[in-house]
Amino acid sequence: MTSLQKPIITLLFLVLINSYPSGTDNSLQYLGQTPPSMTPEIFAPGLISKSTEYEFGSVFSKDGMEFFYGVDTGNRSEIRYTRLENGKWTPSKTIISHQQYGYNDPFLSPDENELYYISDMPMNGKGSGKDYDIWYSVRNGDKWSEPINAGKNINSDKNEYYISFTEDGSMYFSSNKMAENGNDYNFDIYSSARRKGEYQEAVKLSDAVNTGSYEADVFIAPDESYIIFCANRKEGLGRGDLYISFKDENGNWTKSKNMGSLINTNGHELCPFVSRDGKYFFYTSRQDIYWVDAKILEQYR
Repeated sequence: MTSLQKPIITLLFLVLINSYPSGTDNSLQYLGQTPPSMTPEIFAPGLISKSTEYEFGSVFSKDGMEFFYGVDTGNRSEIRYTRLENGKWTPSKTIISHQQYGYNDPFLSPDENELYYISDMPMNGKGSGKDYDIWYSVRNGDKWSEPINAGKNINSDKNEYYISFTEDGSMYFSSNKMAENGNDYNFDIYSSARRKGEYQEAVKLSDAVNTGSYEADVFIAPDESYIIFCANRKEGLGRGDLYISFKDENGNWTKSKNMGSLINTNGHELCPFVSRDGKYFFYTSRQDIYWVDAKILEQYR
């Protein structure tokens, strides 16, 4: 090694060290779990995924050191949270809950200052539950604001489910607002651009993604290069399967593909999420959260 190489290597080492919070062991990301292979496995069994509860949507922060997830306790659905603090993950705590209304499907905004979720809470926060809308809370230090409705360009008088975002803040979600009477199970996937802090009128995706059946629980890649969603179709393996579609060279969605028996079962697969570092693919199956090496997505191109 030359005398010139030594300071360069030292500088690179310092850059790597300073790219993470002081004192943080990078192996503690993702709750310190052993990374999965190309075969899906339960995420954090006994710690997050528990046999006594039903875990739904989940999302990690960009650095893999905060984790939000939805849980159905049997009495209500609520949102829980844990984070890496002083070299240890804090015990999971409930951060958004109500005795009467449900909260589920958490997802962070691109700047991570807003936490989005769905709820059947009425607009005035009183009375019996209504259809599901998309809401969000604003981060204020270690706390989150009271729920704020995402507005009329997102929500309707029917149901809106699940949320994910592109890097520029466009929201992807599903809704049955266009379903014919008697066919409320017909959800479609929509996108809404965000300009100057306001969501624009939502646009329904093409028939490469949407059909006359059920399409919901949509995850959009931050660069909009692919989309993963839950659908219930005749060729499916169970009550709900995960499908994937990629953007072609002209910016159009390719015909969606069933992700097959490696991911899907005769049960219900839903709530897809890919970590922001692109390493891991999370989803819910058999009432638990599963994860797998995200390289698996390449086999569907």
